[in-house]
Amino acid sequence: MKTLFAITGLAIATLTTFNLRAADDLLLADFEGKDYGQWKTTGEAFGSGPAPGKLPGQMQVEGFLGKGLVNSFRGGDRSTGTLTSPEFKIERKFITFLIGGGGHVGKTCMNLLVDGNVVRTATGPNTSPGGSEELAPASWDVGELAGKTAQIQIVDNATGGWGHINVDQIVLSDKPAAMAVKTMTRERELTIEKRYLHFPVKNGTKKGKKQRVAVLVGGEVVREFEMDLADEPEWFAHLDMTAWRGKKATVRVDKLAEDAKALSLITQADTIWGVDQLYREPLRGQLHFSPRRGWNNDPNGMVFADGEYHLYFQHNPYGWPWGNMHWGHAVSRDLVHWEELPIALYPHQFGDWAFSGGAVVDKNNTSGWKKSDNELIVATYTSTGRGECIVYSNDRGRTFQEFEGNPIIKHKGRDPRPLWYAPGKHWVVAVYDFEKEKSIALYTSPDLKTWTFQSRIADFFECADLFELPVDGDVAKKKWVLTAASSDYMIGTFDGKNFTPETPKLKGHLGKGFYAAQTFSHDPKGRIVQVGWLQTATVGMPFNQAMSFPLILNLRTTPEGPRLTWTPAPELESLRAKSHRCDATTLQPDSANPLAGVTGELVELRAEFEPGDASEVTFTVRGATIVYDAKKQELVVNDLRAPAPLRDGKQRLTIFCDRTALEIFASDGLTYVPLPFQPAADNLALGVQVKGGNAKINALEAFNLRSIWK
Repeated sequence: MKTLFAITGLAIATLTTFNLRAADDLLLADFEGKDYGQWKTTGEAFGSGPAPGKLPGQMQVEGFLGKGLVNSFRGGDRSTGTLTSPEFKIERKFITFLIGGGGHVGKTCMNLLVDGNVVRTATGPNTSPGGSEELAPASWDVGELAGKTAQIQIVDNATGGWGHINVDQIVLSDKPAAMAVKTMTRERELTIEKRYLHFPVKNGTKKGKKQRVAVLVGGEVVREFEMDLADEPEWFAHLDMTAWRGKKATVRVDKLAEDAKALSLITQADTIWGVDQLYREPLRGQLHFSPRRGWNNDPNGMVFADGEYHLYFQHNPYGWPWGNMHWGHAVSRDLVHWEELPIALYPHQFGDWAFSGGAVVDKNNTSGWKKSDNELIVATYTSTGRGECIVYSNDRGRTFQEFEGNPIIKHKGRDPRPLWYAPGKHWVVAVYDFEKEKSIALYTSPDLKTWTFQSRIADFFECADLFELPVDGDVAKKKWVLTAASSDYMIGTFDGKNFTPETPKLKGHLGKGFYAAQTFSHDPKGRIVQVGWLQTATVGMPFNQAMSFPLILNLRTTPEGPRLTWTPAPELESLRAKSHRCDATTLQPDSANPLAGVTGELVELRAEFEPGDASEVTFTVRGATIVYDAKKQELVVNDLRAPAPLRDGKQRLTIFCDRTALEIFASDGLTYVPLPFQPAADNLALGVQVKGGNAKINALEAFNLRSIWK
């Protein structure tokens, strides 16, 4: 490949080329340097040079060549700008390139300029936030422009708070972008005879591109989504067609290879695929909820009603990665054993996805929507195409009806969390807002229908939650807590309209892979019970990600003031199958392992100890090392450090180990360390030892645990 101009090393080099054969390609840019060379930038979207792949807060970027690419995801998708090449002469019939990101004509695009005019343009494949970050090959036929002087202009002018563009490997060529096979829109007609349609899926083919699938009944689109249809599937995703049983349906797939077999592999069944292995898959967490099939992220709409805990969640039913956001649904009567139910909330339409939100019970029927003896569940969520919306259910949260006045709030934001403010006898919504800055905005309503903006609190991002807790259990000393997706929080007062912080923003969890946590509304025991998204990637499985344990939140007094604590819900004790209790002892560096001979796949380990003059007290659980650094009063979990102060000279430590995660609690709950972790299947050993001196073990007990799926 001959180079006309390309980013090579630190700068762009403009070369003169002679005696080029017709077959020679001319590389315009491969974006492998540390800067853009002679390319000119405006705005902030493109930074000072190519990106090394994904940028902070971005999903994995795939499909680019080498080590760098153009990526305008600066500032978390909120920046804008342009990137323009030097002039070059069009000397080949095609310009080929790799492109990804937002599919917004004129806003997130790459343009070919001749005499300053746009003569060709291309966009990425996405029309919604969070879409695929895979670059795909594309090309322009520029034969009619041969000999003209041109420039490439890459544009990010998406001002709505999200949208970006990825570009790599721009080449002048006599051949169009290489395509494996011709693609086209194809259809298949069938009569719905069983409950589910099964779609053949592959887990994110790197060189492939998702197909857009529409299911039509009576000529109308009833379901539409994207997925990686496969001729050689790894698993089958299911689509519930109960509502159209007995009717003729058409499955329409765009950009399907001419010779693809996937359409013919779509089958019908009354059960989901692989039901005989359900919940027994090798990487299925046995202590943590995960969906039967597909992806999950944020917990949504967590509410207790009619004797059930409802866990709704962000869900892609049709693939292993993020996408196609629905609200999945599971219920439990004990916070431990979960039954997954049919999808509760489908997207309004393709591209208008059902993003995160919360739920409450309208006990006084302030909305007037109650039509049955069941408790009226009202949920708020972000409709990505419309704004903040409300739905309600009279059938125990199984199905929802849209409020005809939606959207209730239209702004730059997402993730509305509702609550009842009893002193003022009105509703409150706390919602992420980025109209002017990252903040949590507060709105109020007397009836869940008409909402009034009241105030905002700066420096929070996504998935707000607001709740009241007694300090040290004293109901006469209550404080309000405002938290958001990272689980960082502020403590303060709340008058129903304004939250007044009494602390700076404080650190929440101290681990990794815990995000977008939410608390249950109306816990029957009056507790604040939190569940977070536990980011446990399960490669090769027909499901992906999980939820944390149910966590009991409290406020405890510390020398710095009241602070949040996280402790595992006591309901988890019902999983204990066998106990191994060790006598109180003083451990020395040469002491035998008191847990020698104790093994387990699913483990809970509890210890109370006084470090004494030991420098370290180390617990090993299935290959994970949990070290208490007595000098620094820190936990070191698989090399991740977290402060863990002694309480009354003692450390109380609880460790849970599942197939894909650890959850660790120390310092009476002041230290919570969740961590994705996949132990070797054959490593079932437990242990404890000390270093540098003696430590007094006051209590030590290990439990073998039963699966929540049994």
